[in-house]
Amino acid sequence: MSEPGTHLRSEGLPFLVGRSAAFCHVEHLLRKIADFDAPVLIEGETGTGKELAARSIHYLGARKGMPFVPVNCGAIPDNLIENELFGHHRGAFTGAHETNQGLIAEAEGGTLFLDEIDALSSKAQVTLLRFMQDQEYRPLGCANAKSGNVRVLSASNVNLAQQAESGQFRADLLFRLRVLAVEMPPLRNRKGDVELLANHYLGRLSKKYGKPGKTLHPDALAWMNRHHWPGNIRELEHLIHREFLLCDEPVITLRCETPGADRRKRSDRRGFDLDAGFCVAKARVIAEFEKRFLEQLLQASEGNISRAAKLAGKERRALGKLIKKHGLDQAQNTL
Repeated sequence: MSEPGTHLRSEGLPFLVGRSAAFCHVEHLLRKIADFDAPVLIEGETGTGKELAARSIHYLGARKGMPFVPVNCGAIPDNLIENELFGHHRGAFTGAHETNQGLIAEAEGGTLFLDEIDALSSKAQVTLLRFMQDQEYRPLGCANAKSGNVRVLSASNVNLAQQAESGQFRADLLFRLRVLAVEMPPLRNRKGDVELLANHYLGRLSKKYGKPGKTLHPDALAWMNRHHWPGNIRELEHLIHREFLLCDEPVITLRCETPGADRRKRSDRRGFDLDAGFCVAKARVIAEFEKRFLEQLLQASEGNISRAAKLAGKERRALGKLIKKHGLDQAQNTL
């Protein structure tokens, strides 16, 4: 009998790795949900593996031989939602030189995964609700309605029930999306999985880059087991990726992440680096402020960029560039 938490990997799903009680509970639930061809809402903090859970449901279910089409709802402009989902016929509007079948037709017979569904505007929610009611849609410029045969899975890193109570998300749409539900556990609640995941990524990176295998120093593992992991699995994967590439030794010590190092560095910094000059010192202080502010902002918004932009009073695209500038997008991007 195989080890707990390895069953999905044995069926061609190497992205799901875990052995903790929290992980095994979710694994069991995913297997059960996969058998029922009904809509599923996957919730959880950013970086907990919601898309990977959706892929697991698809590839364990009856539709596994058909397309799995992921859609980032936050990236679709409000005025293009119908065109993106339903498609259009040639000549439907200015510039429509060719027929576009749309994402629903692309996922025909398979699964349509709607990520960051909380980012949909009120208009987009109405558009999706109409399709969810009877799975019928009308491509732009088409006189007749079409029937779509897709399983709809959706995901959000915010509590949609609370959003519905406050009027930010349609309750009738939520009811249709949440026939079945999965809550992905944060990494800090998956006792023992940090080391398992880290070693999994190290093995994968060794194969990818054709480099000798590396191990983690006991001190590094101790720090990793104490770390809160606000970016969850995604943060862990990017940390291991970076250290694997930069460490010249066979044992990774996590130089920048040594327990207490950051605290000591901050407490010892009683003044500015006068040798660097005014402009450089000023730039360092500003950069440090920006990064700390963004880290707190992302934590307060649970990683939702749209919410973070509203809290900060900044345009979403500008905030996204700032997050990328400080490398915090890595903690926003993968079980």
